[in-house]
Amino acid sequence: MNKSDKTAAMQLTEQRDDGKTNKTAAKMTIYEYEQKYTHRQNVRGARLLLWLGAGLVGVILFVCLFFLTMRVYEINEYAGYAVGGVSLIVFVCTFAVPLAKIVRTGAFVTNVNALTAKEAKRHNKKLRHEIAEKIIDLTGKVEGVGWYDSEVVGRLAVALKVGNEEKLKNALTELYQGCVKKNAKDMIFRNSLKCAAYSAISQAAKVDTALVIFLNLQLIKDLVFLYGFRPSDARLARIVARVMQNALIAYGLGGMNIGHSVVQTMGSAVKGIPILGNAIAAIVDSSVQGLANGTLTTVIGYQTIRYLTTEYRLQNILDGVDVSESQQELAEACDELEQELKNKKHTAAKAAV
Repeated sequence: MNKSDKTAAMQLTEQRDDGKTNKTAAKMTIYEYEQKYTHRQNVRGARLLLWLGAGLVGVILFVCLFFLTMRVYEINEYAGYAVGGVSLIVFVCTFAVPLAKIVRTGAFVTNVNALTAKEAKRHNKKLRHEIAEKIIDLTGKVEGVGWYDSEVVGRLAVALKVGNEEKLKNALTELYQGCVKKNAKDMIFRNSLKCAAYSAISQAAKVDTALVIFLNLQLIKDLVFLYGFRPSDARLARIVARVMQNALIAYGLGGMNIGHSVVQTMGSAVKGIPILGNAIAAIVDSSVQGLANGTLTTVIGYQTIRYLTTEYRLQNILDGVDVSESQQELAEACDELEQELKNKKHTAAKAAV
């Protein structure tokens, strides 16, 4: 072997050693994970906030549909009854059903400590398998979906069949970082554009509010279905709170005469042409409301995928954490305590004699 070959071999060995060292250094204990990623959280409180927020969103939507029904009822009694029935169906199909589908979807458990980490890892592994099965089933049975890269899904199917957990995680990660992320952005854009267009056409505060709730919930449901899991209760409660905020903003924008304010500032330029002034006001109102509602929908979409991406990354980190050390330490601590109690009992018995 000449000198250059020896040098190359040494460099290759050093790189491998560095890789091993880095892998070892990157190994995180459950206590380090807990310190870095775990936050104090009331699980029941988070679920309560989730249902409270969802209930408030439902009340806002119901009130909007009720007033729209009453407005039609004042014009024609029978038409009012018909609109009331349609409103009830709309409420169930566009609010209750999407919300139930979102909440019933599985979520990763990542906010753990040394005592709950082992159970969380088992839960996360089971959920990963369920997600893989859904993606494989959807790709194989539904034509024209095109959400997932078929080549990666093929590798995912093989990994699932042979029980190779590492390859399964790698395939899922590749999907989430590639085609899933791209399709999620497309979903957000299409939904936001739809929200902006409908708001520009409706020009009514209550209709705008209902549309924002419908389309925001539909977007969240679609994103959750695309990823195969939902955010945790605490993060989902924040998303629902954002839906409520968007609805209230949409209602406020619908009640503002932005266009007329703009026309008034134009002064004498449109005083002699009232029809033109009204047209300008309507155009400004519709464009501002449409843009605002579309932007709010975009924000909620990106907030959702940010939470989903974060929780998938955290469960991957947690899966690489060795919790056996903590279990061994706990057992040793219990043994030490038991031995100490025995010693104290023995000392007390001697003193009594």
